Amino acid sequence: MTPAWSVRGRVVSIEHPIVMGIVNVTPDSFSDGGDFLDPDNAVGHCHRLLADGADILDIGGESTRPQGARAVSTDEELRRVLPVIRAMARARPDVLLSVDTVKGAVADAAIDAGVHIVNDVSGLRLDPDMAGVCARHRAGVVLMHSRGSVEDMATYAQASYDGDPVDEVVAELRIRIRDAREAGVESERIALDPGIGFSKRSAHSLRILGCLDRVSALGFPVVIGASRKRFIGEIATASEPQLRVHGSVGASVAAYHRGARIFRVHDVLATRQALDVAAAIRSAGCA
Repeated sequence: MTPAWSVRGRVVSIEHPIVMGIVNVTPDSFSDGGDFLDPDNAVGHCHRLLADGADILDIGGESTRPQGARAVSTDEELRRVLPVIRAMARARPDVLLSVDTVKGAVADAAIDAGVHIVNDVSGLRLDPDMAGVCARHRAGVVLMHSRGSVEDMATYAQASYDGDPVDEVVAELRIRIRDAREAGVESERIALDPGIGFSKRSAHSLRILGCLDRVSALGFPVVIGASRKRFIGEIATASEPQLRVHGSVGASVAAYHRGARIFRVHDVLATRQALDVAAAIRSAGCA
């Protein structure tokens, strides 16, 4: 696995865990929908995440929640995310910004506003213009494994696997990598996300986390977004997403030991502390 990730003029070392703080500028996200829809609230949340230890801010204006997700127009998504991106780019030009979108036009405008990374939960599938936008700007790209549309990718509608789900996820990620490269996205700008909870039942997500080394073996930085997901609630008997903090931290630490290096999370402080300790132990080693 490469020790660095190139993202629009910057090089991110992944020799130490990278924490990506979630900023949902939406009324309907599964965990914090509506909390940060107001731009001032969202900007304040960004500053809190940075104070807690976030390395990247991932700003998104369209929910892919498991129940009732609805696609929003390009204009509405831009209306939600651009004020936050612009404010943070002015206030903290040192901070890496990511936009969570499946739309090439949104990515294009967000990059012009200061974004370094495009986190596309469709893996460049849903908009034929997205790969070209990313390539032209030389942005960092997160290719996430998913199936279907914004409305159903986080449901069980397409969570069918003939054999080992890891085999199918790895095969489909290989296709996403190939298509990105053919569109001009350079390999050093690609990171992979196996899509925990997307088009996957809980058993599938657990299997993929347990075999994450096979995703890491593809040779790209691995992003994990397990934060507050349904499988954690089932294991920890925590029905409300906000009560899944400890289980989410446990998933991140387990994923780190299996090769993940970038962690997209709601609870930055707890995750930052846990991963720093895990990394220190790993570095100490045992001769």
